[in-house]
Amino acid sequence: MSERLQALAMEKAAILAGDAERVAKQHADGKSTARERAAKLFDAGSFVEIDALRKDGNAVAGSGTVNGQAVYCFAQDFTSCGGAMTTAQAAKMLKTLNMARVTGSPIVALLDSAGIKLEEGMNALPAYAEILSAMARLSGVCPIITCVMGPCAGLAAMMTQLSDINIEVKKTGEIRLHTAQVMNSEKGRAKTAQQLFGAETMDAQGAVALTAENEDEAFALITSLIDLLPASNMEDAPLADGEDLNRLTVCDDPEEAAALMADLADGNQVIELYKGYGPAIHTALCRVGGRTVGLVANDHKVDNGRITSQDARKAARFVRLCDCFGLPVVSLVNTDGLAVPMTSHQGALLRGAAELIYAYAEATSPKVAIFTGDAVGAAYVAMGGKAIADVSYAWPTAVIAPLTSQAAVQTLDGDKLNAGESREALEAAYAKQHGAVNAAQAGVVDDVIEPKETRKYIIAALEVLANKHDVNLPKKHGNLPL
Repeated sequence: MSERLQALAMEKAAILAGDAERVAKQHADGKSTARERAAKLFDAGSFVEIDALRKDGNAVAGSGTVNGQAVYCFAQDFTSCGGAMTTAQAAKMLKTLNMARVTGSPIVALLDSAGIKLEEGMNALPAYAEILSAMARLSGVCPIITCVMGPCAGLAAMMTQLSDINIEVKKTGEIRLHTAQVMNSEKGRAKTAQQLFGAETMDAQGAVALTAENEDEAFALITSLIDLLPASNMEDAPLADGEDLNRLTVCDDPEEAAALMADLADGNQVIELYKGYGPAIHTALCRVGGRTVGLVANDHKVDNGRITSQDARKAARFVRLCDCFGLPVVSLVNTDGLAVPMTSHQGALLRGAAELIYAYAEATSPKVAIFTGDAVGAAYVAMGGKAIADVSYAWPTAVIAPLTSQAAVQTLDGDKLNAGESREALEAAYAKQHGAVNAAQAGVVDDVIEPKETRKYIIAALEVLANKHDVNLPKKHGNLPL
């Protein structure tokens, strides 16, 4: 038996080691192998592989712990047939997804593949269909994180969009709906990938939530996300020892959205998603008082915080992500309302704004709104209206109104302007009429607070709302205005 075990160990080691020449090429390209990536992701000695010896599997799959949290993972193996999708690889992926589902554990997918194995022909297409279907059904049940560490084109790229959060490694990862070869063959072109795709990156198009400079930074991001998110929708996000709950905030400038977000967060640490897309709104995960929170903040420096269709869709997706896993949403509102696009773009903005309102209204997780500056028109309704937020507070600088001061004076006070009254004085009177104190007296907000007390009020609100239990009306699902 000892001889047989020794022979088995040698045979398994030879199979798992893979082709030495291809492994060397992978390292030369600045990429780790699939097993090396699994070793980097999981706590030392915790990874248990499934179907390790399966022929044509072209992927490493299994489970382990990440900072003590059980996690399932599959990593495409580019050193084996370019990590090409096969029916065997799909079976390993599906097994991993199903195990995550029945155990209520997060899933991490490390993508690095040249595409479908053409020798399998049409058989590979149902394999992709099964994987994408399983991911769609698992959405909102267990967190799904995809990380693109190499080529990722065609149907594989769809996996990144069906995940909750995706990451692209800048130096080696490449998400493409079509490869350069396909685009050249379809359009009769003969151009390079750079000429075809241009300089605009996928994160600028809203297809990438996070980017990492290298694989090590990507694994650090994955670990941080797993620490912040619950294991499934049946659990609460893990509580951490927060810093001083009575710490005062320093930032009191409503124009400094990014600084305010960091100031509110424990340790001033936030993970901002979709940073290169929809710049008038920031969306970030962090902890506030030890609780995981989703922050949504208007950036008044970008066109006075006016919300475009991109901003609206970005924020809507983020709010729905938070609601999937019961994470509170804290909105820092400072915007002149919806953007004023060309007539040809108003339909897109209308749909985007409807998505934003729908996402906030449908969310049953705790919602807190802080009005730091302007909250004009639809922006107030969508992000912090009394029918939307559970608790809302205003800074003394807040102005909550149906129109901006400039538009209101132009629309309502034309006669006074013609009579020679000062536009500045009329705008100031309108702003005061719709200011924070009057808003509180009218019941539009719950209270007016000092900016330095903002973090304390948020923590107190989250503590009170920790046991919030609200459900939507019985239905198969709503008709999100996509």
